[in-house]
Amino acid sequence: MGNRQRKSRRKAIRLWFIKRRSKADASHLSEISDNDEQDDECMDGFVGRSLDMEPCIRNNELRIFVGTWNVAGRSPVGSLALDLIEWLHLKEPADIYVLGFQEIVPLKTKTVIGAEDPTEATNWNSLIDRRLRSDYEISSPARGQTRTKYELSDRVGRYKLMASKKMVGVFISVWMRRALLKKYRVSEVKVSSVACGIMGYLGNKGSVSVSMSIGGTSFCFVAAHLASGEKKGDEGKRNHQVSEIFRRTSFPRLPEDRRKNLPLTILGHDQIFWFGDLNYRLYLEDNLARELIKQHNWSALQEFDQLRKELEEGGVFQGWKEGNIEFAPTYKYSSYNCNRYSGGLPSRAGEKQRTPAWCDRILWYGKGVKQLSYFRSESKFSDHRPVSALFSIHVEDQKCARSGLVSFPPSVPSTIPSKAVTNYKARVIEMLDLHSYH
Repeated sequence: MGNRQRKSRRKAIRLWFIKRRSKADASHLSEISDNDEQDDECMDGFVGRSLDMEPCIRNNELRIFVGTWNVAGRSPVGSLALDLIEWLHLKEPADIYVLGFQEIVPLKTKTVIGAEDPTEATNWNSLIDRRLRSDYEISSPARGQTRTKYELSDRVGRYKLMASKKMVGVFISVWMRRALLKKYRVSEVKVSSVACGIMGYLGNKGSVSVSMSIGGTSFCFVAAHLASGEKKGDEGKRNHQVSEIFRRTSFPRLPEDRRKNLPLTILGHDQIFWFGDLNYRLYLEDNLARELIKQHNWSALQEFDQLRKELEEGGVFQGWKEGNIEFAPTYKYSSYNCNRYSGGLPSRAGEKQRTPAWCDRILWYGKGVKQLSYFRSESKFSDHRPVSALFSIHVEDQKCARSGLVSFPPSVPSTIPSKAVTNYKARVIEMLDLHSYH
């Protein structure tokens, strides 16, 4: 048999097997399937070993949007909907949105020591859901034009809330494109919270974290709000709280967990993102800081940034990374609907004197992470500006068999009678034999 005939037969066998596999998977995944248009995208992730003995693990790229915003105790009402559109809007929508908030409730005695009230978290999730639906709504194509495959698979309602956790005012919300739930096995989704505020154990400061596995890659997202203050030595309080969050965050194994090597701590994950109002300030006099801001001299200003110094000297977050900051400090603005920093000269009655600083930050740890952008948005909703980063990450897809030439989907026994399974396997083996001997 010539090379051309051999390649043609090999292609026919592979297409036959993929078609049979897709029918079985469609039944197994019916609970998350929106329509048949996603089937092609699902098949892009087909992971059975080919006749050419391709590696069992395949790498796939995900675009992850990570955002943080201290909303100063304000409820998500009024013009905020437009602010969210500006914050979340990208030229192309991300695969995953990880949003961290601080002070979604005022940090008063009642909210800090009282019972958790889910109302504000529900309100924020509802608003985010509406924005993710409307922001990427695809209008009808002009006459003579056709939609792209990407547009067809990302119409309204394509995001699913994967995890959400609130602790007093710290809140995290993780959303994922529904199409990816067919392409990857998303599992072991867990949450954890650590309160390290007043007396070291109240929730006015601390973190909420989400752990999850996508394919063969484990992720941890940590939204944090650290100790405030710009006096000398206050950075030490923040460093201590970071250490406490690392020490006390845990994701215990559950009886239903499939894998026994699941990460139990933050640093046990493959890819980690830490973001929030980290409150690190500038080692710089107020008037000098404001002069550098007027000049837009961000590189000079970064030389005095506390967090940058800690990263360089290993005082905290040893080995972690942060993208280059090319935007103005995000805190503290004078009042709502204002573009002026609080304080400065001449002083104003009743206004807090604060040296502007990059309090709102996004860090990451892990191999194979590429930051595509790092920016702030211009919402005047609070005295902080939202900060966001977009990442490109390769994940391992481990849906294939551990051994053998081909992978039989785990859903087959539940969707095809046992006799049919036997015939199905026999037919594939027969075709493989034909291929081998010709």
